[in-house]
Amino acid sequence: MSGVTRPRSMSGTIPSMETTHDELKENTIIIVLGASGDLAKKKTYPALFGLYSQRLLPRDIKIVGYARTKMDPEEYHKRITSYIKNPDDKPEVKQKIEEFKAISTYVSGAYDTDEAFEGLNGHLDEIERKYQTKERNRIFYLALPPSVFIPVTEHLKRNCYVLRGGVNRIIIEKPFGKDLESCRQLIGAVKQNWTEDETFRIDHYLGKEMVKNMLVLRFANVSMGAAWDKNHISNVQITFKEPFGTEGRGGYFDEFGIIRDILQNHLLQVLSVLTMERPVSFSAEDIRDEKVKVLRAIPPVERSDTLLGQYVGADGKPGYLDDETVPRDSVCPTFAATTLWINNPRWEGVPFILKAGKALNEAKVEIRIQFKDVTSGIFKDISRNELVIRIQPSEAVYLKLNAKTPGLYTRAVPVDMDLTYKRRFGEVHIPEAYEALILDALKGDHSNFVRDDELDVAWKIFTPILHWIEGRSGPRPRPVEYPYGSRGPAELTSFVAKYGFRRSEESYAWPTTNISAL
Repeated sequence: MSGVTRPRSMSGTIPSMETTHDELKENTIIIVLGASGDLAKKKTYPALFGLYSQRLLPRDIKIVGYARTKMDPEEYHKRITSYIKNPDDKPEVKQKIEEFKAISTYVSGAYDTDEAFEGLNGHLDEIERKYQTKERNRIFYLALPPSVFIPVTEHLKRNCYVLRGGVNRIIIEKPFGKDLESCRQLIGAVKQNWTEDETFRIDHYLGKEMVKNMLVLRFANVSMGAAWDKNHISNVQITFKEPFGTEGRGGYFDEFGIIRDILQNHLLQVLSVLTMERPVSFSAEDIRDEKVKVLRAIPPVERSDTLLGQYVGADGKPGYLDDETVPRDSVCPTFAATTLWINNPRWEGVPFILKAGKALNEAKVEIRIQFKDVTSGIFKDISRNELVIRIQPSEAVYLKLNAKTPGLYTRAVPVDMDLTYKRRFGEVHIPEAYEALILDALKGDHSNFVRDDELDVAWKIFTPILHWIEGRSGPRPRPVEYPYGSRGPAELTSFVAKYGFRRSEESYAWPTTNISAL
């Protein structure tokens, strides 16, 4: 195993992230618990295949699936490769898929008995007996619902933990509890068996290319840092849009709602990276220390800073309450906009508006930073500058500026300086978020994983508003209705306007502005 990886200073390159642990390079088994579920099928196994096909997994890697479902090898292999893409039917990809099947085996068993986990351990021992050295490394990936996190982590430690001559790591998927109290209970129970160093809590947004890119955009560019504060920025919006509703999965969604599903984890993680102070190094703990500092400066969300919505049927599309798995009288929000405030010297008074919704008009995740108006004088009623970071789809960064139209007259119009990744970087492969995070876990790099104290302070921000929505502190609020396929509730326009957001009166469309048409 290698030692600590340190930043290299090379001309024209960015230092690589420090890792605080050894990178696993051989004698490693990745155990996917919940191997029969949708998450494993759609995300975990395709990510593992992506890493395998790029030769980024440890030498002689073995992958073991574990779940309650009884499957023969053929059915298991069909399931784990069903979402691996090969649109051009390339023979080399087919060959890699066959190789991937050959290194993947399956064990079925319960999640709550020693006997079942002893059977899993026996299978792992059988694989490890063929190793040339005594080193044994096991990565346990919990693609499971949180209801079984505690018994599974207990049984893994008691029955499948390598006591000597190897490394154990456990990867846990969100949600990490439902509020502050349940989160603390879950963290406490897991910590009884697994140390913080061994634990990797995934929020896959931290593995997305544009979220990881924010560290470089912010701290490797003087021009960015100079305007990154309350003196220059009017407001910030972080937006998540999905163009589809729950459609048969509403029963699960109704238990959690849009705030738990998206805002409290994904969008808050984006906010913390966007607003944290410069870390003293790229080491995992230095980065996570700064994220926790900025989150601690955010008070709990106020009811007056919240807009809740629920979609209704439109244009032949069903409403949320039309989903047979949803209670007929549900007031669960499928759309939420919440405004957060950061009480520190850099951000005091700047509203950060987090918006997320289902059944909207498009699929999009982006950050929109709107700068303040120019000083009144020679220019009146011109568009504000905006910096937009498009996280997905079509990764991009563009800056909306004002420029003079060509010709004899002086007229300012909005234009953009555009960094669209597909155009600038051609056919470069942008890894899936799960690929990046699994590779980080193999390297022992915690930089893009969620620390326990970070979770605690995140739940403090949202727990009061969640308890209000659930009726624990008075009557439950009723979300306003919005049509399927719309931008969201009609009230959204006035909601963002009260925090200073100003929509440009000019005709403007990204990525291309046709000046001659203005």
